[in-house]
Amino acid sequence: MPEKTIQHWAESLADSVYALYETANEYRNACRAAQLQATTVDFLRRMTHEGHIGLEGPTAGYGRASTRSPHGQALTVLHRLYGTVESETAGRYEEAALLYASGAAWAVREVQRGERPPVVVFRVDDHGDPAPRALHVPNLDNYAERPALEAAYRAVSLCMDAAQYGEDLADRDYVSDHEAGEMHRALGEAGGLADAAFAYGLLAQRAVSFSLITARRARESELAQAHAAKQTDQPTP
Repeated sequence: MPEKTIQHWAESLADSVYALYETANEYRNACRAAQLQATTVDFLRRMTHEGHIGLEGPTAGYGRASTRSPHGQALTVLHRLYGTVESETAGRYEEAALLYASGAAWAVREVQRGERPPVVVFRVDDHGDPAPRALHVPNLDNYAERPALEAAYRAVSLCMDAAQYGEDLADRDYVSDHEAGEMHRALGEAGGLADAAFAYGLLAQRAVSFSLITARRARESELAQAHAAKQTDQPTP
């Protein structure tokens, strides 16, 4: 029976980050699909058919015949259902994107510290769910994509600051007209957090690969030496 190959920590860590990417991308695609589906029942884009149906029974008051617009009712129900799905998937996408971005950033920092984590590790919140870690990736002076990574980090930070500012205003007992305008502007800017975090995650994931170059080369050297030693030990035909 062949021996089971144990995955090297560097490859296992890269797979862990990639799994976070796949998760965020699944929710990203679902969010896009939900947004598109919601537009199909937008009352500003659709014409409701004027046809009605009659209803018998105790549905009308004062002896009047009861009628209903089935198409209009269908659009109303679907608008509510699609809106719920859109909201849910948007929230899931944002959570997954932040886990992806922060998980990749954590992996880079751990490797820089000389650690060898086989997987990305998150703390859990009060509900037992993984909580995002810090997003910053320091000490990449020799990394060619450092400027793009730093720009993406600033974009995420601006969205997070806007979200905090908007939520602080929303929690106040009284909000002036000017503050109300600022609140809506901030929350609108914060709406781009998921996409910003996902974009940052893509760059941070490439930084993970960069940080693992030395470990992977060392592993390749070990395997080559082990293979050479095995060949030397083979009996001469």
